[in-house]
Amino acid sequence: MTKLTRQLALATTLLVGLASVSPGFAQDKVLRVGINTPEIKTLDPHRASATGEKGPMSWVFNGLVRFPPGSADPQDLEPDLAESWTSSEDGTEWIFTLRQGVSFHGDWGELTAEDVVYSLERAKDPERSSFAAAYEAFETIEAVDDYTVRIVLANPVPGFLGLVANYHGGNIVSKAAAEEAGQGFGTHPVGTGPFAFQRHDTQQQVIFAAHEDYFRGAPKIDQIVYRLIQADASRELAFTSGELDLIYGKREQRWIDRWDRDDSATVDVFWPAEYRTVHLNTKMEPLTDKRVREAVARAINVDEIVGFVGEDVGPKGCSVVPSGYLGEDCSAWIYDHDPEAVQTLLAEAGFENGVTIRSVVSANNAQLPIMEVIQAQLAQSGITLDMQVVDHPTYHEMTRNDLSGATFYGAARFPVADTYLTEFYHSDAIVGKPTAITNFSHCDVADEAIDAAKVEADPERQLEQWSEAQRLIHEEICAVPLFNLRQVWLRNNRVDYGYELEGELNLAPRITELTDLIEG
Repeated sequence: MTKLTRQLALATTLLVGLASVSPGFAQDKVLRVGINTPEIKTLDPHRASATGEKGPMSWVFNGLVRFPPGSADPQDLEPDLAESWTSSEDGTEWIFTLRQGVSFHGDWGELTAEDVVYSLERAKDPERSSFAAAYEAFETIEAVDDYTVRIVLANPVPGFLGLVANYHGGNIVSKAAAEEAGQGFGTHPVGTGPFAFQRHDTQQQVIFAAHEDYFRGAPKIDQIVYRLIQADASRELAFTSGELDLIYGKREQRWIDRWDRDDSATVDVFWPAEYRTVHLNTKMEPLTDKRVREAVARAINVDEIVGFVGEDVGPKGCSVVPSGYLGEDCSAWIYDHDPEAVQTLLAEAGFENGVTIRSVVSANNAQLPIMEVIQAQLAQSGITLDMQVVDHPTYHEMTRNDLSGATFYGAARFPVADTYLTEFYHSDAIVGKPTAITNFSHCDVADEAIDAAKVEADPERQLEQWSEAQRLIHEEICAVPLFNLRQVWLRNNRVDYGYELEGELNLAPRITELTDLIEG
C-alpha cells in the first residue's frame, strides 16, 4: 500500500467514525416558525403575557398538571410534573406527588419539590409575577419531602388545577437558575420542557434546542428557530418561499379561504379565542357620562363586525365574560345597535353636535382594521373616534398608563369567569394602581360579587355571583363585548404536530417531543 493510499484510507476511517458519533454530520431537523412581533421582551413564564411570548412557554416549561397537546379544555387536564395528587373534601388542601428523575435544561439538575414551592411562591408575588392576583388564596406552599408538595388554600378556588397547569403562573422554573439570573431570568429561562432556550438575537429570532433528557423522550425536532416578523406580508412571503414552515396567520375569513385552496399547506383555526372587547374609560371625559358610554355601545354594530371578520374565525360574544367560559351568562348583557337611541342619548348628555373620544390603537393587523370599522360606525352616529395609531409595544405601554378613552383589547385566559372578571373588572386591577392588570375602564361596581364568588364553595351560588358581577358591569357600561377571535396558524404539510390541534391556551401550536418534519 502506498503512502497516499494509506492516508486516504485513514481519512475515510476517521470520517466514518466521526459521523457515527457526531450529530453535526447528520441533517438536523429544524422547525422554522414565524411570529407577528418585532421583539420578545421576556421569556420568564411568570411575566410572559404578549401573544408572541406565550407560545414558547409551552415548549420550554411544564406545570404540575397539563392540558394535553391539542386541548384547551380544563376537563382534559392530566398529570405532568406531578404523577398524582389528592385533595381534601372541601378543596382547600392539595397534595402533589412529583415524578422522579425529571431534569432541568443544561446543568441545573433534577426537579424537586423545592423548585415547585419556589415557582408557585414566585407566581403569587406581584413583584415577580404578572399573574399574582390569581394566586392570592394560596395560603401555604410547602415541600413535604423531595418529591411531595402540599398546597393549602384560604378558600376553595374556581378551576384550581388550572393554576398549577402548564400555563402562566403554573409553569415550574429552576429555583437555582432563577435565583442566579435574578432580573435577567427572562433572557435566560430554564425549564423542564422538550425544548431549551439557546439564543436570542435581538429583533431577529429566538432559537430553542431539543432537550435530549426530556422525561417523555427526546424530541424528534432538533431545533426551533422562532423568527420575529411583524409584517403579515413579509411573514407570508417567507412561508411561500419555503423559508418558514409554520407562521402566525391572518385572522380573517378571506385569508383562511384563500390558503384552504392550497394543497401544500394547512390552516389551523383553534381555541381559545382572544375575546375582543372595547373598554370604556369611565374616568376620562366625555366617557364619565354614562349616557355617552351607552351611546357608544348602541352605535357599534357587532353583527357587521362579525361579518367583516368571518363567523368561523370570529364568533359573536354575548357578555363581558368570553364565550364558553365557566360562569358566562348570556341573559341580557348586550346593547342592541340603535342609531336613533344614540342621537337621543348624546343630546341628553349635552352633545347635540356630536362628541370626540380619544383612543390609543395598535397598528397590529388583528386590531387596527377592526377599530377602523368601529370608527366608521361611530362616525355615522356623530361620535368621532380620534385614533392615535402606534406600534403594538407602545400601545401596551400607553394603555397601561391610562392614556386611552376607548381601549380595544383581546385576551385569552383560563376559561373560568373569575380569571376574566378579576383581571379586567375588579378595582384592584385598574391601570395605574400598584396592583394593576388590565382594568382599562376603571370599573369598580362588581368587586363584592367577584370576591364572593372566589370563596363560594357552592357551585350554584358561585354561578349566581358571577352572573351578578356581569349584570353590574353591563349596567355600568364598563365595556362593549364584541367577538371571539380564534387562533389562526398556517403550516407546511411537512409539519406533523403529533396530535390533533383543537385548542392551545398559549395561543401557538405546541411543539412537543412527538412533533416531526416529514420528508416530502
